[in-house]
Amino acid sequence: MKKFYLIIALFVLLGCKEKAVPVTQESLQTVLTKFGSENPENRVTIKTSFGTIKLRLYEDTPLHRANFVKLIKEGHYENADFYRIVSEFMIQGGDLTNKLNYRIPAEFNSKYFHKKGALSMARTDENNPKFQSSAAEFFIVHGQRYADWDIDGEARNNGLTLMPEQRAAYLKDGGYMSLDTRYTVFGEVVEGLEVVDKIASQKIYNEDKPVQKIPFEISVSKE
Repeated sequence: MKKFYLIIALFVLLGCKEKAVPVTQESLQTVLTKFGSENPENRVTIKTSFGTIKLRLYEDTPLHRANFVKLIKEGHYENADFYRIVSEFMIQGGDLTNKLNYRIPAEFNSKYFHKKGALSMARTDENNPKFQSSAAEFFIVHGQRYADWDIDGEARNNGLTLMPEQRAAYLKDGGYMSLDTRYTVFGEVVEGLEVVDKIASQKIYNEDKPVQKIPFEISVSKE
């Protein structure tokens, strides 16, 4: 009888995960568009030993939203952690032992920028002229506050034209302007910025590796 209940429990546990649908560079647009239409989740919860971070995913970055939701539901981040930390810059998470061999086309939107708490996808610089995103490595901006003259200089150096709300956000809460128009922002923290602060302040070695591992649990839901 105990064996029977064990089998049932295992079945239920496995049933909580989506069956993985392979993505290739050639099939990416089709697979993610279909998945996105069938899976409307736009809320992400990340639980850590420092507290919980809640994020909202943007509807108008559909490939990035669908891909992130898909990976979460399929269990890709089961062994993931925040493995790269740079205070006043960002905290980066993922599972470097579980590489995926496709890139997501950039979905730049002038409404979205790298303010504090922005959720963005990492990418490689090498052989990537169109700024395509990593399939799975993401980061949350920690950032720093800017003064007026800093904003003007950064905007000039990076060829940026800032909207009033962007300038206000960089002045009030901070962010990291030089990432704008180079990395795709596809969501933002709606609760738990203080947790981002705590993680970003952890001791590191080799410039950006946390001394103690920072694993997380991640889940999705619909608003």
